[in-house]
Amino acid sequence: MSNVFKLATKMTGLLALGAPAMAMAADKPVAAGLAAIGGGLAVVGGGIGIGLIGKGAVESIARQPEASGPIATNMILTAALVEGATLFAVVVGLLVAL
Repeated sequence: MSNVFKLATKMTGLLALGAPAMAMAADKPVAAGLAAIGGGLAVVGGGIGIGLIGKGAVESIARQPEASGPIATNMILTAALVEGATLFAVVVGLLVAL
């Protein structure tokens, strides 16, 4: 991973975490916009995370086909946890907007 990608990932994460907090302190129209940005960034982050989980699982199964059962089980469990955290972030963003 290049340093630019790492920096962009960190900044996106900070914006996703900070947008709902800024929205609570701002006016109502601004709050809705910032909450939408935070929810959108959470969904993008969750999608990237699930994609990386799938990529790692496919590479692992390609290297050790006999371990495909436990790898697939762990992949599904981890992807579900990431999706749950993403859904929680979107709900928090929506609650801030209301």
